[in-house]
Formats: sequence, structure tokens, C-alpha cells
Amino acid sequence: MFFDFGAGEIIGLAILAMILIGPERLPNFAVDAAKFVKKVREMATSATNELKENLGPGFEDLKPTDLNPKTFLQKQLSSVLDENDKPTSKAKFVSKIDPDLL
Repeated sequence: MFFDFGAGEIIGLAILAMILIGPERLPNFAVDAAKFVKKVREMATSATNELKENLGPGFEDLKPTDLNPKTFLQKQLSSVLDENDKPTSKAKFVSKIDPDLL
């Protein structure tokens, strides 16, 4: 999950929502919030799929977390480093993009 909420935080947010919104309007607000979250998820999924299509071959297994610079560097460096965290003398770099398409 993206956010790390515990039971205490969820209960606190529910009580705060009841105070701010009111118990009469809370069910309608919850339905609207659920629709908004669903719409945001659909937008994120479609944006990720569109990005995969635009990047072309070699990026079929792209995940949004792969776009984080820290994660990207760790992934690339782990393929170059061996078990002892020392650079290998004969490191092979495998191209994920077909050079004929460039």
C-alpha cells in the first residue's frame, strides 16, 4: 500500500470526518471519495500503459516505481556489481532497446 496507516490513524480520520462533514453527509461523501479514488487509479493505469506504448519495445515490464531515480540507479548498479559489491572486470551491458529501431 502506498500510505502506511495504522488502526489509530484510520479511527482518528473517521472521527475528524464525522466532525467536519457531519454524520448526515458522511455516507455521500464516502461514496464520492471512493469514486474519486477509482478515477485516479484508472488515470494512473492508463498513463502507465500509454507511457509503455510510447517508449516502445523493451519496456513492456515497466513499473511506475522503476521511474524513481533512486530505484533506477539501484537496479542498474546491481546488474553491474557482483556479490561482493565490487565492479566486475568483464561487466556485460545488455541493451533492452533494439538498436535497429533507433
